[in-house]
Amino acid sequence: MNTKNLFLMLLLVTISSLTNAQDEHSLKLSGELLTDQRFLLKSPNDWAWNENRLTLNLDKKITDNSKFYSEVWLRNIGLPGINSSADLYNKGIIDPYNLEVREAYVQLYGFLTKNLDVTIGRQRIVWGTADKLNPTDNLNPLDLEDILDFGRRRGSDAINLNYYLNNDFSLQGIFIPFFQPANMPVGIFANTLNPTMELPQGMVLKGFSDTLMMPRYNLGESSTAGLKFKGFAMGVDFSLSYVWGYDGLPFSTRNTFIPVDAFGGITINSQLSFARTHIIGADLATSIAGIGFWAEAAAFIPDEDVIMTNDLSAFYPLSPVPVTQDSLILDKTKPYIKFVVGGDYNFADGSYLNLQYMHGFIHERGAENLNDYFFLRYEKKFFNEKLKVAPIGGGFIVTDWNNIKDNYALVYMPEIAYQATINSEITLATTIFDGKGDNLFSNLKDYNMFMLKLKYSF
Repeated sequence: MNTKNLFLMLLLVTISSLTNAQDEHSLKLSGELLTDQRFLLKSPNDWAWNENRLTLNLDKKITDNSKFYSEVWLRNIGLPGINSSADLYNKGIIDPYNLEVREAYVQLYGFLTKNLDVTIGRQRIVWGTADKLNPTDNLNPLDLEDILDFGRRRGSDAINLNYYLNNDFSLQGIFIPFFQPANMPVGIFANTLNPTMELPQGMVLKGFSDTLMMPRYNLGESSTAGLKFKGFAMGVDFSLSYVWGYDGLPFSTRNTFIPVDAFGGITINSQLSFARTHIIGADLATSIAGIGFWAEAAAFIPDEDVIMTNDLSAFYPLSPVPVTQDSLILDKTKPYIKFVVGGDYNFADGSYLNLQYMHGFIHERGAENLNDYFFLRYEKKFFNEKLKVAPIGGGFIVTDWNNIKDNYALVYMPEIAYQATINSEITLATTIFDGKGDNLFSNLKDYNMFMLKLKYSF
């Protein structure tokens, strides 16, 4: 079924649902219209992002012990990728759009026993207490389309069981039958997460291709499972969790080098694989004297060693054995730990402060590759909270404490938001990147940008 047919079907369902809502007065339709426009500050001020998104939420309580919920995105996103006159005959290229079912599930309360709730369908299962960046939130695949939308993940088709031991303690079990990898950044951010490739001296890269090795789709190889114990005691919300799943970002596990000329030119074919991982997590959140505090950590334990093999056999055709070089990327005997600690406070004058420290960003794996991130945001509201000014916002990243001046990144993201009506907000913001060394944000220093967003909720 193509996108156009899906769109027509969605319209029919929406119209039908609205009609039923008028008869039954039980369907809740809500949503949001968002326009997000960005252009680069560097001349000639190329357009960096174009997104117009209509979010539709349908929420219906079918009976006293069951409900249905869905979230769908209808989007015009991206800039026209017109390369030839033939593209002018394709409206999908001239005016790119897509449809995405973010969530669609049925929730049953008191299933088999009054203490058990079950949710079946596509759902976003949020774990963790930190602000947007959660090391324990590993059930849903990362949605890295917009690298600046921290913490975004896609929904997963899952069975979600919640058993309530009492008012303060519960046990959650998750089963996801299909593995879904992370989707990568698009537009100007497309190469943001691509690792730099160091070639042996004298070699010049002339071409590159890759092969993605997906897990086989069966219950044993492609499934993900999770278990979480959650509680509240002495004013502290806490949880302990375990996930048996996959790292959603692939590893390069085999690179085949092929010479193409006599001057050192080569092509490389890279085999990319996903690593099965055990993740043990813990988090807590509390409030002391009006100050909110949170902490969250996760230990990542590879199911087996992750090894990268460089195959140089094409350079030595007469060798009786393949000429290869192996490098250990992840050692299953050496878990690595990502963690976040932070806090926030609302002042009496209407201002708000949020501070967070994180060790290990979403794409970093291995103890020696985890960097330190400091995030700070200060905002203040004026005119009965209609105007919100955030003069301080962003982060500071250190990738080598022994040589900070050559291994750091700075992200500055001030913004102003105005609530024009009770359900509409206009935001103006600027994002400035700077830094040195090879890290995610310093690599974006040529992409300083201005952003305009309009959000209308209904």
